[in-house]
Amino acid sequence: MKLPAEFSRKMRKLMGEAEYEQLITALSGERVYGLRINTLKIDIDEFRRLSPFDLEAVPWAADGFYISGEDAPGRHPYYHAGLYYIQEPSAMLPGQVLGAEPGDRVLDLCAAPGGKTVQIAAAMKGRGLLVSNDINAERVKALVKNIELCGIRNAVVLNESPERLVRNFEGYFDKILIDAPCSGEGMFRKDETAVRSWESFKCERCTRMQESILHYADLMLRPGGTLVYSTCTFSPEENEQMIMDFVMGHKGYEFVNIPKIAGIEGGRPEWAQSSGEWAGGTINPEDLRQTARLWPHKVRGEGHFVAKLIKGRTSETRPGDRVEGTVRYEKLPADFHRFIDENMNHIPEGVFMLKGRHLYHLPEAPPQMAGLKVVKFGWFLGSVGDKRFEPSHSLVTALDKDAFKRAQDFSAESAEVRSYLKGETLLVKGDKGFTVVCVDGKTLGWAKQTGEMLKNMYPKGWRMMR
Repeated sequence: MKLPAEFSRKMRKLMGEAEYEQLITALSGERVYGLRINTLKIDIDEFRRLSPFDLEAVPWAADGFYISGEDAPGRHPYYHAGLYYIQEPSAMLPGQVLGAEPGDRVLDLCAAPGGKTVQIAAAMKGRGLLVSNDINAERVKALVKNIELCGIRNAVVLNESPERLVRNFEGYFDKILIDAPCSGEGMFRKDETAVRSWESFKCERCTRMQESILHYADLMLRPGGTLVYSTCTFSPEENEQMIMDFVMGHKGYEFVNIPKIAGIEGGRPEWAQSSGEWAGGTINPEDLRQTARLWPHKVRGEGHFVAKLIKGRTSETRPGDRVEGTVRYEKLPADFHRFIDENMNHIPEGVFMLKGRHLYHLPEAPPQMAGLKVVKFGWFLGSVGDKRFEPSHSLVTALDKDAFKRAQDFSAESAEVRSYLKGETLLVKGDKGFTVVCVDGKTLGWAKQTGEMLKNMYPKGWRMMR
């Protein structure tokens, strides 16, 4: 691997010759592969029994596992059932240390493509409100797909700048995760295009964005709330210096120690200096050792930096009290009630929102979102049309098999599952009507039973081409 000369000079000076050589040797080695079990859809023990892959636990992620680079997890039916999310092991730490819990109000501020959103949602267990935002409209498409694939019912998806979010969410969130846009030096071994793009996406450009994102995140975090900041780069300017400058400019924040296990090291205070002097004096630079550095020559991962902070309770922020309008269950269109009666055994409690013809569901009413680019108001149930309700794919993926009156269940090795995922019609007998197709008891999607034919309703854009 040919690394940028400027990167090499900088890291050699920072680390010293011996450690720099260790880093370069690691970056020249094989990348590491992993997946996280989606506990919204399957528990860890059950997946380990079913798993087609050899699994080795990732020490810093309760639901994370190493897999072989020879595996093809994205092509297995269990992936299409949302039973796991493919994720680089270092990237599992930020969502883990955030500590989201059921009932929390959580913001994943730079969420696409959705790996950390899926991890947070699993910890919330369908309760509370998760706002997943990304400023990039193209990347938001992948975020929505992963939310639907993994059966998340409590997420609102936005396509906004942090600045515009503040007007609707000031002081609202209990926990905020910032997996910040960065120079991506931790991607060098994983993706050769990251090496080529480093020259045009240098850390000076990134630090300006990171400063702005942190500033607006502070305004949206309630007093006593938790802020986790992470990057997948090695640059001190984007890591130690960035987080210490933020703490010194936003009084009342305290560092929370991240456990140093399995080769994880603390941040390096000596890398956060300005003109040879510490930039301040009211905060102990040694606090930076409570942050986490995952180096590719120290851990089995590509590299990450993570800082966890608690916001002081003296901060002056307040949550708004305006919420989105909701519709009572009994007031929903008759076609929806008819569909539920004919095809489902139950639907979770919560609030309903009708946006045009699109029907959404959340555990609680979100704040008023007028003026924001809302991509997904919550769990999308389906569309109310002329004298009928058209169910969504996400209605299936977010529920267990027993929520539905009719299901066809096939094994992961069966020809029927492969045919279904390719969009083909299946020749099987069953009761007429909407039917849920499952793999080993886990929901995949809709089909429509007519006589001895099961007509495929799997989304065209999701189908396996071979």
